[in-house]
Amino acid sequence: MTPDRLARLPKAELHCHLEGTASPALVQRQAARHGVDVSDILADGAYRRGDFQTFLRAYDRASALFRTEEDYAELTRTYLAAIAAEGAFHAELFVSPDHARAAGLAPRTYIGAVAAGAARAEADHGIVCRLIVVGVRHFGVAAVEAAARFAAEPGLPRVSGFGLAGDETVGRPADFARAFAIAGEAGLGLTAHAGEFAGPDAVRETLDALKPSRLGHGVRAVEDRELLRRIAAEGVVLEVCPGSNLALGVYPSPAAHPLRRLVEAGCRVTVNSDDPPFFATSLAAEYAFARDRQGLAESVLAGFTRTAIEAAFVDKDTRRMLEERFVAALLALGSGPGSD
Repeated sequence: MTPDRLARLPKAELHCHLEGTASPALVQRQAARHGVDVSDILADGAYRRGDFQTFLRAYDRASALFRTEEDYAELTRTYLAAIAAEGAFHAELFVSPDHARAAGLAPRTYIGAVAAGAARAEADHGIVCRLIVVGVRHFGVAAVEAAARFAAEPGLPRVSGFGLAGDETVGRPADFARAFAIAGEAGLGLTAHAGEFAGPDAVRETLDALKPSRLGHGVRAVEDRELLRRIAAEGVVLEVCPGSNLALGVYPSPAAHPLRRLVEAGCRVTVNSDDPPFFATSLAAEYAFARDRQGLAESVLAGFTRTAIEAAFVDKDTRRMLEERFVAALLALGSGPGSD
């Protein structure tokens, strides 16, 4: 598979945090505008690297620099335009009402601004975008339930899902069952971060307590054969983010990453960028990792995109449209949906 073919391969993303798409250059410009010193999180035009807690602090500091509707609309438009140029035609972005409040924006105003940016990107580049409201578990159970109630409010543009993000070592999955019940009763798609820093027991507990159709990361499930068989049998979709896992030390090397093992175990897998500039990655780089560092064939990479469409939190008509675009893109690439 040549670099040109990889660039033209149709792609989709299910796991990306909106505020985590802010480039160091953009954060520096926002900091200068607001008179904020960000030397503690930036150095030599890049985010400072460290452990997960270092990343969370940098994420929160950078997020707080986006304070207006225009800021969020442009952040959204810029990211979606960038991945559309890499071949993406569908994306789902995690959005946080807690971060909106911290920035001084009402959550509905924030969602409206993000949706406006997504609409602009769709008009200009054809990329479809939906929003997943997340509760941040290290903000506490009450905050997560408040996020779920907000996500369930009618009339939120482009909001189609609810998820659990943040430090998965805080609390137990069952603590957030009420939040997921609220979101599920409202008809929202459900996803939850699990199996990144916490092990397979956390994945099992998350599946039992929250009943999500998708898991953010989920890679630590590979350590438990019975759990892996369960995930494959139940068709739970894994939102795998290799670049993030490697940058944060979940795995020591590309060869150690279990992406290929998850595929070979029959799991439904997608690849995603998580917080791309924080981890020096991109959506295209994640597909390239699968090809170059895991030795996966073009048909498997195309399968990641197909799975993302099948698991997307979209209505029936939108899914049909995305499926048609996917097949058309593969045909234009000169390969059928199942070819190498």
